[in-house]
Amino acid sequence: MKIGIASDHMGIKQKSKIIKYLAKKGHNIYNYGTNKKERVDYPDYAFLVGHKIQNKEIDLGILICGTGIGMSMACNKVSGVRCAKVNNVKEAKLARYHNNANVISLSSHIGVMKMKDILDAFVKTEFSNEERHIQRLTKVDNYFYEH
Repeated sequence: MKIGIASDHMGIKQKSKIIKYLAKKGHNIYNYGTNKKERVDYPDYAFLVGHKIQNKEIDLGILICGTGIGMSMACNKVSGVRCAKVNNVKEAKLARYHNNANVISLSSHIGVMKMKDILDAFVKTEFSNEERHIQRLTKVDNYFYEH
């Protein structure tokens, strides 16, 4: 599987460990930065991973920032992205199974061992393809509010 990963300055240490872990499992990992400890703007990295998903250059994306919230919000601005900010294995599974999430966003404050468990669940879980989930996702995809 082709997996893209990016972090802001808060997630560099965790990202390097996750890259090694997932590569050992046989995945093709693409590091989209940052690789510097200097403060950066997380949206730049979230948008980059989002565009890689949009262009089908990667199958799944992983984002790590201080809370995971900002990256998730930014990445979801990219058409075709379903980024879920998750805190545990159950949320990771349901993000994939019910919502067909193609990007996961994590807080840099989660321990690396827990991150590994969350990412294993995210990568292994397939979308259900159940009609009720397809119908709900179609509503989300087609929503447009005019004011």
